[in-house]
Amino acid sequence: MVHLFAMPYRPTERTEARKARTRERIVAAALEQVAEGGYRSAAVQAVAVRADVATGTVYRHFPSKDDLFAEVFERAARRELDVLWEVAGDRGRPAVERIAAAVEAFARRALAGPVLAYAQIAEPVDARVDEERLRLRRGYRDLFATLLREGVERGELSPLDVDTAAAGLVGAIGEALVGPLAARSGRRNEALVAALVQFSINAVSGEESHGHKRSPAAAHA
Repeated sequence: MVHLFAMPYRPTERTEARKARTRERIVAAALEQVAEGGYRSAAVQAVAVRADVATGTVYRHFPSKDDLFAEVFERAARRELDVLWEVAGDRGRPAVERIAAAVEAFARRALAGPVLAYAQIAEPVDARVDEERLRLRRGYRDLFATLLREGVERGELSPLDVDTAAAGLVGAIGEALVGPLAARSGRRNEALVAALVQFSINAVSGEESHGHKRSPAAAHA
């Protein structure tokens, strides 16, 4: 009698690479869907069509819509934070200039992509996705807290509670952007950008800084 033993299936490198490419295509499609129509438009079926895969394929990679869009929001947040760290990363510049550059980049990039920015800041989302939104806010807070702390340590800024001040900046900037982002106009809104930069400078330095030079943040927008 011949006994046949089933060999365990071992994914090959080629199979794994194909799965990784499909997964990335799904994430990219989901991000495009949110950027175009907001979170409320981002049904799994719509993402599947955009990614040119079956709905079941999406669920093989992501057990739920929450799992998919939690990763989408995390990816988008990481990208935005990387840009702001790059804009504000030159430690040879005064802290106030670095903060102003980060605020300008934040505002310009949000206004240039209002649908995605509104989804990240204010649009009603599911609980799992909201966790990523909170992580994004903490990321912004930590960035500004780092800049403020360095400014205090170098004697450029008066001593202050940097974590509270940073959280206040993030909250104020986000609140100021909600209305314009909800309008989805896509306008550059130079007056709003300038007002947010000036507010931030005044908030951290306690001084009017009308002579502040325009930061290079726009180059990254």
